[in-house]
Amino acid sequence: MRTIDHWIGGKPVEGTSGRFGPVYDPATGAQEKQVAFATADEVDAAVAAAKAAFASWGGSSLARRTEILFRFRGLLDAHRDEIAALITAEHGKVHSDALGEVARGLEVVELACGISSQLKGELSTQVSSRVDVASIRQPLGVVAGITPFNFPAMVPMWMFPLAIACGNTFVLKPSEKDPSASFRLAELLAEAGLPEGVFNIVQGDKPAVDRLLEHPDVAAVSFVGSTPIARYIQRGAVEHGKRVQALGGAKNHMLVLPDADLDYAADQAINAAYGSAGERCMAVSVVVAVGDTGDALVAKIAERAKDLRIGPGSDPASEMGPLITREHRDKVAAYVAGAAEQGAEVVVDGTDHSVPGHEDGFFLGVSLLDKVPVTADAYRDEIFGPVLCVVRAETYDEAIELVNSSRWGNGTAIFTRDGGAARRFQLEVEAGMVGVNVPIPVPVGYHSFGGWKDSLFGDLHVYGNDGVAFYTRGKVITTRWPDPADGGINLGFPHNS
Repeated sequence: MRTIDHWIGGKPVEGTSGRFGPVYDPATGAQEKQVAFATADEVDAAVAAAKAAFASWGGSSLARRTEILFRFRGLLDAHRDEIAALITAEHGKVHSDALGEVARGLEVVELACGISSQLKGELSTQVSSRVDVASIRQPLGVVAGITPFNFPAMVPMWMFPLAIACGNTFVLKPSEKDPSASFRLAELLAEAGLPEGVFNIVQGDKPAVDRLLEHPDVAAVSFVGSTPIARYIQRGAVEHGKRVQALGGAKNHMLVLPDADLDYAADQAINAAYGSAGERCMAVSVVVAVGDTGDALVAKIAERAKDLRIGPGSDPASEMGPLITREHRDKVAAYVAGAAEQGAEVVVDGTDHSVPGHEDGFFLGVSLLDKVPVTADAYRDEIFGPVLCVVRAETYDEAIELVNSSRWGNGTAIFTRDGGAARRFQLEVEAGMVGVNVPIPVPVGYHSFGGWKDSLFGDLHVYGNDGVAFYTRGKVITTRWPDPADGGINLGFPHNS
């Protein structure tokens, strides 16, 4: 069985712990690979390699960094189908979703290729007599990223391209459930000419994470994952004096006002709730039907939900693939099984869905729950699966109160033809990312991604301007030089007496 190992100092490094995690093909349920779990010594070796590389990489020219990133960008583009296939094989999402993931990561690589414009600094001259003040940004040193299973290529690319473009060196701890995509990215970085030690990977579980959090040579930690772990990451990193950005979970609401195009809203609800099997922090998991839209909207969503084609991600006909593990599939199904008892109406029940020829795969059909009480588990918890809840609200004010009372504030959306209502919503809603007739408002690479409340721990979002600020620290330099006209400078040239 193939083992996915670590990447340290520019090359694969075999694990020595004797501990391994299984890597499944979610479409078949079969274990296809295993991943080596790092010891504390192996984490230390990766950090040491990054620290040694920082001595030269941190002082390298912007031209050299961007030259390498441009080559990496070309290689990534050329190998996007291959990387998407690795994602599908280990995560299960359909190939088109996986290609979209690579494309969104590519946006941040392209932003990093233009890092010279982001690091220009500022200069104020003559702030006092012969005194100038300059502000510059410098790299932090060794930084770490801890990334989730649902986007094994994109989320690492939200982090390391900007980090290394800014002059830092990087240690990645990817999800142990689907580690191959990030390992392939390491190979492409090496092929692009990235010096040894600038980018490293340690595979593993909690011990590897804890060692990164406590390691004295790690200056900052980036994380994307669930809210409980994000809170844990923030506390551990801050306790050990590190800068931290930790993005947590979500319960994203999509408001549909009475004037909205209900066919369009239903189409977008299907895409946003069930795409990637609902395993994304920006999935729409709650539709808030305002006024008298509820019955018609639910009927349209149900009609579309029943026609979704569910199958292996490698099958071009599939529109939704399996979930990541058998345990997660069963956990998601339990929310649907208990929904009616807690007061919800089960309109579509996908818990008994199976795919012929793939009976051992981790498949689950889509489910639609209507009139869900806000006290129900299906509403309160982040399910992270293909379950869409519909909540009814009589007025806009009631709907906005519902959204703002949520403990999460990652993303939200409103569907309406009323520009005034949309403008009011985008100002009043308590969330970090807002869509107007756009169900999943993930920002492009040159804006930043992140939420509010229990969806973000730390001050800065990922990528965009916030990403550059996170991976650098400011320095202000005040200078005063004597004026040559004062005669105070002797350049040592001979002169006639």
